[in-house]
Amino acid sequence: MESKFTKDVDRNCPLSEYPRPQMQRKQWVCLNGPWDYAILPDGERPGEWQGKILVPFSPEAPLSGVNRILQPEETLWYHREFSCTEDITGKRIILHFGAVDQRAVVYVNGKEAGKHRGGYTAFELDITDCLIEGENQLLVQVSDPFDREGDARGKQALKPGGIWYTPQSGIWQTVWMETVPEEYIFKLRIEPDFDSRSCQITVVSRSDESVILNLDGVSYVGRTNRPVELKPDGFHAWSPEDPYLYHFSIRMGEDEVESYFGLRKFSVEKDSEGNARLFLNGVPYFHNGLLDQGYWPDGLYTAPTDEAMIYDIQTMKDMGFNCLRKHIKVEPDRWYYHCDRLGMLVWQDMPSGGGTYSPVVMFPPLMFKGLTFKDNKYKLFSRENESGRSQYYRDLEAMIDQLYNVVSLAVWVPFNEGWGQFDSRKALEFVQKRDASRTIDHASGWHDQHIGEMQSLHVYFKPVRFRKDRLGRAVCLTEFGGITLGLEGHTFDAKESGYFRSASLDTLKEDFKKLYEKQIFPAWEKGLAAAIYTQVSDVEGEVNGILTYDREVEKMPREDVKKLFSRINETNAAVLSGAE
Repeated sequence: MESKFTKDVDRNCPLSEYPRPQMQRKQWVCLNGPWDYAILPDGERPGEWQGKILVPFSPEAPLSGVNRILQPEETLWYHREFSCTEDITGKRIILHFGAVDQRAVVYVNGKEAGKHRGGYTAFELDITDCLIEGENQLLVQVSDPFDREGDARGKQALKPGGIWYTPQSGIWQTVWMETVPEEYIFKLRIEPDFDSRSCQITVVSRSDESVILNLDGVSYVGRTNRPVELKPDGFHAWSPEDPYLYHFSIRMGEDEVESYFGLRKFSVEKDSEGNARLFLNGVPYFHNGLLDQGYWPDGLYTAPTDEAMIYDIQTMKDMGFNCLRKHIKVEPDRWYYHCDRLGMLVWQDMPSGGGTYSPVVMFPPLMFKGLTFKDNKYKLFSRENESGRSQYYRDLEAMIDQLYNVVSLAVWVPFNEGWGQFDSRKALEFVQKRDASRTIDHASGWHDQHIGEMQSLHVYFKPVRFRKDRLGRAVCLTEFGGITLGLEGHTFDAKESGYFRSASLDTLKEDFKKLYEKQIFPAWEKGLAAAIYTQVSDVEGEVNGILTYDREVEKMPREDVKKLFSRINETNAAVLSGAE
């Protein structure tokens, strides 16, 4: 099945845009495109290649040209050549991988350059000492044990169906190289301070160096590995209504990068009526959002083009939504960049892991409100594998570190619906220690451990009725709706699944309107802090999206949905305007 963007894919170098907009250099090379590949039983090395795979699409994705599911007992091998003709004396060559699912070992000219475990976060390797003049050989070995050792897998399933989707493996985000000086900027830590109208920038490097930061023609001098305060001349807050970004540059010796930040503040506080609400920039702000799975029929985990990512975000914004909950997946950095510049709040889920999930954990809480279990029962929650539990925290820390600077990211979600949930109090404290600037939904949906600042509810088969949380937390409807309508010629699978079925496009529009007018708006008026509708698009057998899976049809007119949300958006805009 193709999407409306399939025809626009560059088969020589897809997704060739600069992959890390918040830390951009001039000297870089995209390595996306046709690579050699082989899929072999574990323990075997390729004697010859089985064909070409289009990187960065996983072998399971139609756009890859392979269309084969990697099994847990198999190894996927990649190969390509690249040239090194420039004089690199006094320079370093850094090889970047946006994401590789699940475990990767990288070889350059037969030498092991490094390895990585974790299928959702970026990693980089200094390959300078492995290089030779002229043509170089790059070999990547990938294995994916799936659920056998508890690694994060999100909504992948070896036998997909219903809410579980086609699995992924291998390289699924951009591969690229950049040239840097011997001493270079390793990363940035950007910490907006909304109340002081300033931003703290820490330039991280391996040594103590002088740095010069330039913002709006003003230079700030500091040292690496310690904060430098930037104070813009004139204050301009960031919000979905006005996504203003400050662009700045950094120079450290011979190294220079371009970046940006936004001045905003996220918190949970009491409104004038005593209700706990989600606050943005010091005022109550209703998060009117959608669940966003980030799947595509042609690229699966990987959007076919940069324009495809933009389309989903911009379409939802045009409909009047202000928030996307990125569900059980970490996107490429460019997706978050587009949310930053377009003005779309992000809730970020940690991809779920563990063993095969127990029906006792998954389904009864959906039908019986308030049914929860203590999440220190590792066997019940499919978290018996100690190595998998340790890897969860390595992956969680890597995700927080990678996305910390994202302007639009408002909420972290460590666990969803008990899928591999464990010790969520520890997870909550772990996230708080690494990022005290954002709100945390410690257990989205159910198996609430009665901690944190949010009460998180998933409601599908019952009417939404607002009740204040007895602990005084902000009450958030973090999944609901899921109205189902499959359209002939635009569905992936004849076996359709969903929650509540509409008969036609006209009835879908009426059902959607009635759901908000009769249930969501009254709940918002009484104190509901957020509402996350299921979902942006159809995904495989799930046909409860506002868009069809191929993105060819918007099931409801943009203007009608925008008009429905006018009062919410006018209220949000008014409180923000009053605060400024």
